[in-house]
Amino acid sequence: MIASNGEGPHRQTHVDPLAAVRAPGDPPWDVYLTGPVFLDIIFTGLDSAPVRGTESWARGMGSSPGGVANMATALARLGLKTSLAAAFGDDHYGEYCWDALAQGEGIDLSPSRTVPGWHSPVTVSMAYEGERTMVSHGHEPPPEETAPDCPPRARAAVASLTPGSRAPWIAQAASEGTRIFADVGWDETGRWDLAGLADLEHCEAFLPNADEAMRYTGADCPRAAAHALTEHVPLAVVTLGADGAYAVDRRTGEAAEVPAIAVEALDPTGAGDVFVAGFVTGTLAGWPLADRLAFAGLIAALSVQEFGGSLSAPGWSEIAAWWRRVQSYDDQDPTALRRYAFLEGLIPEVTRPWPLRRAVPTIGFGRSA
Repeated sequence: MIASNGEGPHRQTHVDPLAAVRAPGDPPWDVYLTGPVFLDIIFTGLDSAPVRGTESWARGMGSSPGGVANMATALARLGLKTSLAAAFGDDHYGEYCWDALAQGEGIDLSPSRTVPGWHSPVTVSMAYEGERTMVSHGHEPPPEETAPDCPPRARAAVASLTPGSRAPWIAQAASEGTRIFADVGWDETGRWDLAGLADLEHCEAFLPNADEAMRYTGADCPRAAAHALTEHVPLAVVTLGADGAYAVDRRTGEAAEVPAIAVEALDPTGAGDVFVAGFVTGTLAGWPLADRLAFAGLIAALSVQEFGGSLSAPGWSEIAAWWRRVQSYDDQDPTALRRYAFLEGLIPEVTRPWPLRRAVPTIGFGRSA
């Protein structure tokens, strides 16, 4: 297991992980996303969960775009051309989130809209003991501001499946050759019926956590659940928390498991989204299954050492700094180093950096370098 102390410059490097597979006539976008964008306000450094009737003081605070912005930012920082369809409030929060994504991260927001008279949804996240507690507030946007039925052409799309309902854009995108990667939230109905995930039939990959995978399949362990899921989707990836991740590809018969990287987490917000972004990147680039899992786990581990879900996502310069640093440890496990040796071919010697935005305590103070 490789450990990281989270050091390194907040500088991003321009790397195109899909350079080897790009060709004339490719879709204009690598990944398409849709979903709600929240303003996240994150409190960290709490000694315990808030206690009823008392006041708790946090040692750290940050604000950043959240919701689907977590994954969109992670993909863009990995060098993928990312397009996002979302509704934005016409308040200051909405303006801040739009600017952070469009200007700060280079995400295409042409399918997105600002909704007059609609305020931005907000989530307050409290991080303590490696966990988080969240309180959210918001209203549904008008029906005309939901995801377009005809999404832009893209190599891939990431969809969040909803039990008992279909999203028309998923079938439309899949019919045009877009590769659909899906995750799922907690089933509030308690039925945990795979048949209720109707859009799973259009998906190439399904990435639930261990608890979700076992509940949906009835399996008694996450690895058995992953194999059972391949009866419904070609590629199943089950995240195992501190134990890493396990994946099975029905088409090749390949299975892989990679342990997690030991880190001290400041804020776990958005780590799952960053994991999915890393796995999508590796899949589109054609990497071996184990390398995809290792890369996804690495960038998720790097992300929890910064404030905020979206603006904690690492860039290539941070990945490079981590790789060079862990190789300098005299007592580093050679087997663990070999697991990440594929990074050598991805990290360039000459880089062109720019400052990464980070979550700031108060909106309006500007960008942090």
